[in-house]
Amino acid sequence: MSTPPPAIHVSGLRKSYGKLEVLKGVDFSVAPGSIFALLGSNGAGKTTVVRILSTLLKPDAGTACVAGFDVLAQPGRVRESISLTGQFAAVDQILTGRENLVMVARLRQVKNPGGVADDLLRRFDLTDAAGRRVATYSGGMRRRLDIAMSLIGDPPVIFLDEPTTGLDPEARLEVWKEVQALADSGVTVLLTTQYLEEAEKLADRIAILHQGTIIVSGTLAELRALLPAAKAELVERQPTLEEIFLAIIGNKEARV
Repeated sequence: MSTPPPAIHVSGLRKSYGKLEVLKGVDFSVAPGSIFALLGSNGAGKTTVVRILSTLLKPDAGTACVAGFDVLAQPGRVRESISLTGQFAAVDQILTGRENLVMVARLRQVKNPGGVADDLLRRFDLTDAAGRRVATYSGGMRRRLDIAMSLIGDPPVIFLDEPTTGLDPEARLEVWKEVQALADSGVTVLLTTQYLEEAEKLADRIAILHQGTIIVSGTLAELRALLPAAKAELVERQPTLEEIFLAIIGNKEARV
């Protein structure tokens, strides 16, 4: 059985801003229907990679293909095949949640925009808030609406650029659930994040971008194998602050 071509393929990607060389020859491939996490500190070049792949920025050298289309030679076909969710939710706070979805569906010339909006509201558990102005939404709700908007038109590839920045633990878990559901439905997800736990929970493959190049790439098991074998020790494990927070919030909600 032949292996399907990669949904994203990057080779020798370079980009400079004046004398500052941000990307120094980046190479990676992403399999269809998988979640690929691109890790790196601030300024590592993660957003620059996403902007190139989404045709918002031209590379100085190298090649990049998304959904089988070259980002330089076929930018229109690339844009038809992708959706981009940036670090901050791109929603209209004056409109209601449903109005935001209907507006995007009409802009993308999708048939039955109202039906599409209602389906996404159900899928992202926003039906009860559909008629409320987005200005009244929590951060997690806005992010879920933002991701829902990005799915209109059924793009096969989605770029999520630090999608949980600034979200509380509950909202972050909600977004993780939706990202995993996207991959389970066959969508290819490229995720950039600074949260190591986020990559550990979601990604099929992980790459670390450092000083303009990919210094390591592989599955979580492959990356763990790079370190010395773990030693078995009997220790008393204390719950993390996130576990405590979620447990307390969950118990409080159960009593309401």
